[in-house]
Amino acid sequence: MITSSVNAYTANGPLRVHPTNPRYFTDDSGNVIYLTGSHVWNNLIDMGKDDPPKPLNFNAYLDFLQRYGHNFIRLWAWDSVIWDTQANGSILRKNFIHNVAPQPWVRTGPGNALDGKPKFDLTKFNPAYFKRLRERIIDAGERGIYVSVMLFEGWGLYHANQGRQSPEGWAWRSHPFHPDNNINGIGADLEVEGARPRVHTLANPEATAIQEAYIKKVVDTVNDLNSVIYEVINEGGDRDWDWWVVNTIHTYEKTKPKQHPVGLTGHGAERLPSMLASSADWISPGRADGYAEDPPAWDGEKVSLIDTDHVWGVGGNHLWVWKSFTRGHNPLFMDPYDGEILGTPFDPKYELLRLNLGYSLRYAKKMDLAKMTPRNDLASTQYCLANPGKEYLIYLPDGNKVTVDLSGQPGPFVVEWFNTRTGTEIDGGISTGNDKLKFTAPFDGDAILYLFLRR
Repeated sequence: MITSSVNAYTANGPLRVHPTNPRYFTDDSGNVIYLTGSHVWNNLIDMGKDDPPKPLNFNAYLDFLQRYGHNFIRLWAWDSVIWDTQANGSILRKNFIHNVAPQPWVRTGPGNALDGKPKFDLTKFNPAYFKRLRERIIDAGERGIYVSVMLFEGWGLYHANQGRQSPEGWAWRSHPFHPDNNINGIGADLEVEGARPRVHTLANPEATAIQEAYIKKVVDTVNDLNSVIYEVINEGGDRDWDWWVVNTIHTYEKTKPKQHPVGLTGHGAERLPSMLASSADWISPGRADGYAEDPPAWDGEKVSLIDTDHVWGVGGNHLWVWKSFTRGHNPLFMDPYDGEILGTPFDPKYELLRLNLGYSLRYAKKMDLAKMTPRNDLASTQYCLANPGKEYLIYLPDGNKVTVDLSGQPGPFVVEWFNTRTGTEIDGGISTGNDKLKFTAPFDGDAILYLFLRR
């Protein structure tokens, strides 16, 4: 069952890290802003077997997000002009190559690139790209949906460009920085490791200058919008270059009316300690960092936007949503959506995952989340967000029994059960405290137990 829950929240100033609970964002209201939602690869740039590729119906996509009660998307960049889905393996790939357009730069020539179309002029921006970028952020913001603006895409070059079922070097040969694809002499001096060029590095000053101009153009385009955060690159980038992008945005936005959070995603050249040491405001830990099916509790050094994209690629289930939420993360889903890019249309095995992202947002709004922290020690299941003596949100992934440590907390507590499979709340009555108490869900399967101080 899909809930028709429209998120009517309007961004009240740009997001910033919450001052007392840095697991989450806040805005000018001072309220915690918990982010959760699903995203699809072609929500900014068109992708498909046609040339030019068929555009996504963005309004229908926003309708979809609202029906599930989501409030966040990653708005995907894609650096190359094709996507060879053979690189995605046999399960999700399509039996054709996606064409990808538009790109941030115009194709003026003279001369043709390796795909037979005019070469890029990397000194001239494509107005259509930036117009679309701005319009889609505005359209999402009007629906109460925050947007992570992905500046660069690294999976193609760092992971899919070599050692896959696809032809070696496919992503590099179709990249605007390839020396045969632009008129600016960019790429000729780039160091190439195997079939992988070092595009996202500080080793080439000319390429870095082009990237800096592009970063500033993006900031100029969206700085006045409240519902924006930035993402340096999806699964790529050398550490020094990643940090340079973060600092470039922070420094440039200091000259602008508004400042927005900047983040780094894992599963690329950086690991968790490096991302935590950076000046990024948020990060996305992945499987390589130990954040997979059972993500550890988050200590709150930076906001964690944990994403199935960096754990499974495409995968996950609704249990993972609650495990992540009760351990202080903001969970996101890499959604095949209509199956046009990868996978099958609206795959039913992800239905509960989509729904429970919205359900978790419902509880985030019910609670005083600013005072809630992960407390594995207070519940026998070890999935617990708590403000001891005031509120407890506990997840029961297996079975329907849990012991909660309410020692020294007299209560009384209101007991509420939530069925993650039906989306229904069940009144569990009133419970006293001052002990380690056992609770049994009134239904089978996984469950949420919400205890809060009787008012």
